[in-house]
Amino acid sequence: MEETLNIRELNDLIASKAGFLSLIRSGMDRRIVGQKHLIDSLLIALLCNGHVLLEGVPGLAKTLAIKTLANLVSAKYSRIQFTPDLLPADVIGTLIYSVKKETFEVKKGPVFANFVLADEINRAPAKVQSALLEAMQERQVTIGDETFALPEPFLVMATQNPIEQEGTYPLPEAQVDRFLLKVVIGYPSKEEEKIIIRQNIKGELEPVKPMIDPKEILEVQKIVEKIYIDEKIENYIVDIVFATRQPSKFGLTDLQSIISFGASPRASISLAKASRAYAFLQGRGYVIPEDVRSVCHDVLRHRIGLTYEAEANNISTDDVITDILDKVVVP
Repeated sequence: MEETLNIRELNDLIASKAGFLSLIRSGMDRRIVGQKHLIDSLLIALLCNGHVLLEGVPGLAKTLAIKTLANLVSAKYSRIQFTPDLLPADVIGTLIYSVKKETFEVKKGPVFANFVLADEINRAPAKVQSALLEAMQERQVTIGDETFALPEPFLVMATQNPIEQEGTYPLPEAQVDRFLLKVVIGYPSKEEEKIIIRQNIKGELEPVKPMIDPKEILEVQKIVEKIYIDEKIENYIVDIVFATRQPSKFGLTDLQSIISFGASPRASISLAKASRAYAFLQGRGYVIPEDVRSVCHDVLRHRIGLTYEAEANNISTDDVITDILDKVVVP
């Protein structure tokens, strides 16, 4: 009875925050045509205090979506254009000698912001990528002998282009694992593309003003942490992740030669967190299997390694995840 009451109270609390979601969604809709999945994914990352990697061909409003979300929140936003000549100091900051004070002073880099857009992250060398990804994981930066905490909320939204291979540095598996979600964005429909053409030809893109306080984001993140996950759902999440490591135990013998390495324990944590956030978006105080299935591809797609055999047969991680979801028993 106590548990039911708590969930009922949580549902009421979530309902009271419906205005928060509608403000973000209406603000995003003013600038972004369609792309509901992209908007929901950015919201999930924001609610989970995680980071998101967006992959898609040029011109699909990846940068615009991230910038619009940052503009809706009255918080500090910075954009870093990743290039081959970028240095770690250009991201996190460095020590600069002051002649006047005869001492070294800390000059903080653009990573000291609430929303950091890492544009074309795969264009910078591994040293720069690791400097940013360390900040993402530790949520702090060390410059010289001083350590500085990053502001809250802290959300890194990175973009990468899948079609250009020249002059790019693919993200190492261990580092890409630090992104809560990897979202692959597709082309808009014919109707959506017509609206996009009209808006841009007429110059109808509306300016977006800050409407949300960063403190409210932190409050909503705490609510999401309270969303109830039943033990059966926990088992379901663990089964999905273990099926990527030991597919034959789940009747997926065909995947044994397809998967080179399975998802890490971070995947299980991310799947649980993202499922909670998805339940929040649906206005529920508890997680159901459908929530897990809805976020599964975005959470696992960058955490499973494929063999050469998979590449030769044009089998993607999305195909593997679909097979696993079809086979693992739903509670």
